[in-house]
Amino acid sequence: MLSNWIPAISLGAKALIRRKWNRNPNPKIMSVQRFSFSSSKAPIDMAARDGELRVFLVAGEVSGDSIASRLMASLRLFSPFPLRFAGVVCDERAKMASEGLKSLFSMEDISVMGLWELLPHLYRIRLKSLDEEQGTWLLPEKKLKLKETVEAAVLFEPHVVLTVDSKGFSFRFLKQLRARYIQKNLDFPSHFHYVAPSFWAWKGGEARLRGLAEFVDHLLCILPNEDKICRLNGLHATAVGHPVLEDVLELNLRNKSTIHEWRAKGNAEDFRNKYAVPAGATVISLLPGSRVQEVSRMLPIFSDTVKLMKDTVPQLMTVIHVAPNEHVENFIAGAIHGWPVPVILISGGTTQLRYDAFSASRVALCTSGTVAVELQLARLPCVVAYRAHILTEWYVRYKAKIQYMSLPNIFLDKAIIPEALFQSCKPANLALLLNGLIHDSGCREEQIIAAQKFVKLLLPSERTKHNLPQQTSRSYVDYTPSAIAALTILNHGKPVTSI
Repeated sequence: MLSNWIPAISLGAKALIRRKWNRNPNPKIMSVQRFSFSSSKAPIDMAARDGELRVFLVAGEVSGDSIASRLMASLRLFSPFPLRFAGVVCDERAKMASEGLKSLFSMEDISVMGLWELLPHLYRIRLKSLDEEQGTWLLPEKKLKLKETVEAAVLFEPHVVLTVDSKGFSFRFLKQLRARYIQKNLDFPSHFHYVAPSFWAWKGGEARLRGLAEFVDHLLCILPNEDKICRLNGLHATAVGHPVLEDVLELNLRNKSTIHEWRAKGNAEDFRNKYAVPAGATVISLLPGSRVQEVSRMLPIFSDTVKLMKDTVPQLMTVIHVAPNEHVENFIAGAIHGWPVPVILISGGTTQLRYDAFSASRVALCTSGTVAVELQLARLPCVVAYRAHILTEWYVRYKAKIQYMSLPNIFLDKAIIPEALFQSCKPANLALLLNGLIHDSGCREEQIIAAQKFVKLLLPSERTKHNLPQQTSRSYVDYTPSAIAALTILNHGKPVTSI
């Protein structure tokens, strides 16, 4: 029974949510139509009925916040109706809040990654909740937040529900929300998920796609060919392009530049002047991750790496890019005491500052993730590093079906970017790889040329461009991934060619 499967939220929490999102008591807006369940109604038609478009968003990580905030801006640009946003953000300082999202709570570090890393929390876990795509586990307090989020979404009566990445939490939320609407026999909203699960990376990944159609109406894909495979497995999907492409357009707009070649070029001189970097200094950008769990594991390795390099690289300086997460910021602030070389911290900086730092750097050392893609946009040669407990590493080796970990290497099918993974992720190995990139112009040039090829793979597909509404068709330069995603949402369920 669904009523037994979905636990009820406390009366106090219900009251809190109702107070927080008390809506205009206009009966036209408050009305809810009942029907035998079907998700065929277009969000835009529902918005026309209610006089506004209500969007409920969930973005549990820093990268998801950036994607969602840009999408919110694009929805506001294209929607013919006023918009109202509600949902859950990763941090109280999230960009989504500046776009008008009224958040129920912040949801930092919604999961614990890895098998061995889970053990300190085992006494708090009663039910198995493993996301095989990422090897993540949902803790009991997050399960409580999951229940609150489902109840909040139902009370908000959205026309669109959008989850961004964070697949473990997002898919549980969408599944339970769809079940709650079916249980109540309500006219339920369209469900979108932005950033497809990495099905191509895991054994049996494509088979698990088929089950998503039960609670996901449309996937917004950011990587090459994901949309085609999703459609072959019964999922509606659109290739919108990779969100980091918008960094290029944002920098061009700010700097009043029109020549970009899909390259995000910062101002090295401004950065060096701002932080008093000596003229002969060699700068290394360090990107240890966005979760405190991975930062606490990787930053000490990065520190020992720099310590080994300081005698061979004259005037070595490091720039640590700090994710806008309070726990991460506090950890790094404490960890840099006694740092082996001069260090500059960039905490929650603007897009311009981040790429200024990249332009001022000779090389970068990063934990595998979206940052590796950003470094390709900046054309900054880099080394990718990743370390976990041996049991977690064994699990990844057993389940993964790909040879590389960084996206450029995966999609170019070549080890262009040096990767130091698992037991190879040691300071001596990292120092050797970084020294090679600093001094070997041939290795640097090879990465830069490969970056140009890789970035072109991230553009929206020709199919997507062809199927966009004719009255809004533009060039790739003008069409951002968030704009394509917004138009896909607004035209969902309309009798036109599927995007």
